Amino acid sequence: MKIDAVFSGGGVKAFAFLGALEALENKNYQIVRAAGSSAGAIVAGLLAAGYKVNELNQIMLSKDLKVLLDSTKLEKYLPFLKWLSLYRSFGLYKGHLFEKWIEDLLADKGVYTFADLERDQLKLTVADLSIGRLVVLPDDLQQVYGLSPERFSVAKAIRMSAGLPYFFRPIKLYDQEAKKHLMVDGALLSSLPLWLFKSPDQKAIRPVIGFQLQSKEKYFTNFNINNGLQFSKTLIGTMRHAQDLRYISKHEQPNIVFLDTDHVSVADFSLSRQVREELIETGKEKTTQFLIRSF
Repeated sequence: MKIDAVFSGGGVKAFAFLGALEALENKNYQIVRAAGSSAGAIVAGLLAAGYKVNELNQIMLSKDLKVLLDSTKLEKYLPFLKWLSLYRSFGLYKGHLFEKWIEDLLADKGVYTFADLERDQLKLTVADLSIGRLVVLPDDLQQVYGLSPERFSVAKAIRMSAGLPYFFRPIKLYDQEAKKHLMVDGALLSSLPLWLFKSPDQKAIRPVIGFQLQSKEKYFTNFNINNGLQFSKTLIGTMRHAQDLRYISKHEQPNIVFLDTDHVSVADFSLSRQVREELIETGKEKTTQFLIRSF
């Protein structure tokens, strides 16, 4: 069965996506188009490039995630400078090594720019802080920035979408008029962009399944706000889910697989192999249960 898949944000919790993909493969599901936000953009991009589940497992289980955290040499010896960098550069880590890693993986499949992919095969969300809006790549490159999608790096688009605020520094994108735009994590404004492949005015070409790293309870819960910390967490959560929930509320029976990874920290780059394997198994189990119930 052919489907379109949308993957949510969630940092290192994304190992659960590997289990979800394995469950889909076991049931003979084929992903035609992929979309994602933040960590989901990484998975969507690699799938669009042609990576198979077994290849992704080999790559992700063996990868030391900490090597992707690139500080300057001076910051390694004087840690307090890292926090000064956060103030001046808006992020603890440059993200160059992360982008280069993605670039190399895509190059192994012959993918460099969006011209190397089929039309609409991959869609990623990014938050543009300079104009205060959510943009979709590659769709908005020409209209919003005057840039050619055919010449735009897929690896850079993924790096933009997965630019966890305060953790990785924003990407500076210059439009055709040389105006600077600060691009950050797409999950900031849309964690699970199901709407990318579904329109209220058009019938879906094929089933669209969303993979949400949070539990259903966490995703839909109305939080009690009793102090400043709870207020800040709820404020950020509302920003991430507001557009998604507005879409979901208007459509019956949204096809969302909740992967229940609430117990893992988004930015735990020291995740052990055992925890990675547990996340994969959880993703496989939850997706298998969903497929039995829904199809």
